[in-house]
Amino acid sequence: MGLPALEFSDCCLDSPHFRETLKSHEAELDKTNKFIKELIKDGKSLISALKNLSSAKRKFADSLNEFKFQCIGDAETDDEMCIARSLQEFATVLRNLEDERSRMIENASEVLITPLEKFRKEQIGAAREAKKKYDKETEKYCGILEKHLNLSSKKKEAQLQEADSQVDLVRQHFYEVSLEYVFKVQEVQERKMFEFVEPLLAFLQGLFTFYHHGYELAKDFGDFKTQLTISIQNTRNRFEGTRSEVESLMKKMKENPLEHKTISPYTMEGYLYVQEKRHFGTSWVKHYCTYQRDSKQITMVPFDQKSGGKGGEDESITLKSCTRRKTDSIEKRFCFDVEAVDRPGVITMQALSEEDRRLWMEAMDGREPVYNSNKDSQNEGTAQLDSIGFSIIRKCIHAVETRGINEQGLYRIVGVNSRVQKLLSVLMDPKAASETDTDICAEWEIKTVTSALKTYLRMLPGPLMMYQFQRSFIKAAKLENQETRVSEIHSLVHRLPEKNRQMLQLLMNHLANVANNHKQNLMTVANLGVVFGPTLLRPQEETVAAIMDIKFQNIVIEILIENHEKIFNTVPDVPLTNAQLHLSRKKSSDSKPPSCSERPLTLFHAVPSTEKQEQRNSIINSSLESVSSSANSIPNSSSSLQPNMNSSDPNLDVVKPTRPNSLPPNPSPTSPLSPSWPMFSAPSSPMPTSSTSSDSSPARPEEAVREDSSTPFRKAKALYACKAEHDSELSFTAGTVFDNVHPSQEPGWLEGTLNGKTGLIPENYVEFL
Repeated sequence: MGLPALEFSDCCLDSPHFRETLKSHEAELDKTNKFIKELIKDGKSLISALKNLSSAKRKFADSLNEFKFQCIGDAETDDEMCIARSLQEFATVLRNLEDERSRMIENASEVLITPLEKFRKEQIGAAREAKKKYDKETEKYCGILEKHLNLSSKKKEAQLQEADSQVDLVRQHFYEVSLEYVFKVQEVQERKMFEFVEPLLAFLQGLFTFYHHGYELAKDFGDFKTQLTISIQNTRNRFEGTRSEVESLMKKMKENPLEHKTISPYTMEGYLYVQEKRHFGTSWVKHYCTYQRDSKQITMVPFDQKSGGKGGEDESITLKSCTRRKTDSIEKRFCFDVEAVDRPGVITMQALSEEDRRLWMEAMDGREPVYNSNKDSQNEGTAQLDSIGFSIIRKCIHAVETRGINEQGLYRIVGVNSRVQKLLSVLMDPKAASETDTDICAEWEIKTVTSALKTYLRMLPGPLMMYQFQRSFIKAAKLENQETRVSEIHSLVHRLPEKNRQMLQLLMNHLANVANNHKQNLMTVANLGVVFGPTLLRPQEETVAAIMDIKFQNIVIEILIENHEKIFNTVPDVPLTNAQLHLSRKKSSDSKPPSCSERPLTLFHAVPSTEKQEQRNSIINSSLESVSSSANSIPNSSSSLQPNMNSSDPNLDVVKPTRPNSLPPNPSPTSPLSPSWPMFSAPSSPMPTSSTSSDSSPARPEEAVREDSSTPFRKAKALYACKAEHDSELSFTAGTVFDNVHPSQEPGWLEGTLNGKTGLIPENYVEFL
């Protein structure tokens, strides 16, 4: 069981459970920090003490073997399990290298020590600074709140209002600091999964190169090394996508926290001060209280955030009545009296504000409880799973398969918003929909057609694979055994309504055909899963935990694509018994490495720094595009949509258009045929991506597409780097801004100005500002 997710909504309540969860994350960060410091120390000893190399390597191996990763969530993907297992694999390799007694280590400090120190200082250090600020603000807020609550009600109204305003400001500042701290802790916990392991991979590669007898050992380690490299890149890609979503959710929580509160099982909960009689008088003790209207149960937990622990035993009482306390009857403000069935006397409680008292009173006096409405954030359009809907999807699929099946970045590259909406309005016209033989004319670009298909799926009243089955599909993707995963998803698909299953089948047949042409369109099964996962399996409630499950949504879509013939054309088997399931898992553990459906395969290759950033930007954009969606599923397609289960992974490079009389382009630095493919390399840090180059996030159902780029003499921004092959072309890096950009006479090229020089720019390398 991994660490529980830190929800931003809990920052507002600041409950004991939230504090305990935060403590577990802080303890994990401290553990990681101590381990990194020890690892750095061991690494330096390994470099300097050549004579004691054997003992230093064994100690280093032992340290790696003892550390265990803790992932966020209740399950791990195959990539995360691969990364978690990597330290034990490294330890085994180092023990084998001990027998070789080699003496040469070069560049170890640069590839191992520096990145670890940078991660510890910049990431864990930043989290520690944020914790100091959070603790300081906690103490300040609680102190001011207690001082404020102790103000006499006989003070002048102006003084009381001024005091209320001051407390509100301090409370808001404390809430913002709390959100920022939780965000930073979440970020560091995710970053360590790849920034921590990558230096170790690079260090091991150096050892393989310089050990005299290490060549054979490096060959034996090659398979796991490739698998781990892929897992790290996939984990990094998922991190980049989920990080932007979590940051977006945090910003929305800052702007309007009340609209994003977690739905609570209690009618009311929060902090109250309870008056307790002591032998020396009375005192007010802070409690975290919950109230359940159905059972009329009030639970009081003595808890003080400043001390960070409980101040006594929990107490539960059954509510009999609740009465507002008159201001002139007690010196404290915001008070009310509670009578209990199972406790004699009156319990006087003090709320944190007048509004807080009103909410408690409404909850306890039999009025309607206050709940946050859980409305679907998606707009319900006019899209339906009717004859018009099936006709639209079939026309889009037919246009893609006949005109653009080999177009690079299919479904990942988005169309112009105005064009997409115009095409949808044409297709959704009942007159046009009734003309089933009419195809989408060639004037519509393929990227416009694919964007229209995805947008229509998002316009459905609910996701194609339905809210009620969303958690079941996620649980199926988390199963350890691949055969069991497929079987469970097979069964769930046949529980969908008939129209949903037909639409899903139509779509999966088509996507299998797209993946079959991945060498031309660069869209593998894994990439299609990234694009369509959140579209077809969006969650009903937007939380950090839901964002963390996006990677499992992608795996579900991969399994559907790879096994579409079995899933849609055969009846599900009877569920396995416990004994059969155990035997199946045992057989699976002895079988060959996992296939693409068990783990998204986006090949990572070592490339020069700038080109790696370009490639990563392209991959991250596709992740962000898919994160925006949610949708529905698809009917039987024509017999021409034959799947191909091949799931090898091409590169996601953006291809520069070919100009007349130009020289042949150099081979892609990330191509398997390139002679520059090294045996191993640690990738550089990810570059931030522009939100305008991807689909929208789950909180925004509309697809984020570029504005019409036909207007002459506009500014444009480079999405990727490009090296000029002719004097008439411009060389630039990702993020470069061009002036006076307008269409060129050569197809696929634009003309723009950079630093006073005018030249040609590939059209698919830029976006207009």
